[in-house]
Amino acid sequence: MQCTKTANNNLFIPTKIITTTIMIRKISFCVSMIYLLICSTGLEAQTNTSKFIKIFDGKTMNGWEGDTSFWRIENNCFIGEVTPEKPLKSNTFMIWRGFMPDHFEFKAQYRISAKGNSGINYRSEEVPGVPFGLKGYQADIDGENQYTGQNYEERGRGFLAMRGQKAVLKEKQKPTITGSVGNSDEIKATIKLNDWNDIHMIVNGNVMKHYINGVLMSETTDEDVQKQKFGGLLGLQVHVMQSMKVEYRKIYLKEIIQ
Repeated sequence: MQCTKTANNNLFIPTKIITTTIMIRKISFCVSMIYLLICSTGLEAQTNTSKFIKIFDGKTMNGWEGDTSFWRIENNCFIGEVTPEKPLKSNTFMIWRGFMPDHFEFKAQYRISAKGNSGINYRSEEVPGVPFGLKGYQADIDGENQYTGQNYEERGRGFLAMRGQKAVLKEKQKPTITGSVGNSDEIKATIKLNDWNDIHMIVNGNVMKHYINGVLMSETTDEDVQKQKFGGLLGLQVHVMQSMKVEYRKIYLKEIIQ
């Protein structure tokens, strides 16, 4: 039997045993690599497959936080309401505290009173000293559909893209209107009054698109590197008014994989 001397020059081990040990180690390494490849492939497939997730169960505020003086749950809906008997001093939000991707799609149904004013804030941050107050991008909603569908920056730059507009935001400039997504009055006609409407937002990179009932209302591209946001909070708004009511239901979120 052929033997090989070990490094300490004092021990001789049969060459056949050494060869067998090396082969076992090679096989073990290959098996490990195959296992890791399978796992990583599965993980990649799972990561790249993003589906809409329901983030409001219709019964509880699990994952959400807001001022229950103005927000409640009824008939599987979030209801935000202001009355003369219970006035609101500053805009208040029902804030989603769960996982919030930077790039996403959002879907929900809303119904708002004729004089109501609301909106869905995203990529937003809380306002110091204002409980449940947010500042940031907003998909605007109002009962008279004067502003519904536009992009408005709450406590920020104000009107970014009006309904019907494609707008680009530059540093220290007013929004530049680069095109149209349709005639404002014509696409306004697709929004229902005092009835349920579907809202869909696609927020990908620095491009934000707002849809109502499947119709693109506005498109905003934020190229202002000083003020653009790529992450933050999501919230449903009740606006300061003497009296208003807004309802939200069937709320879904989907991550956009970059």
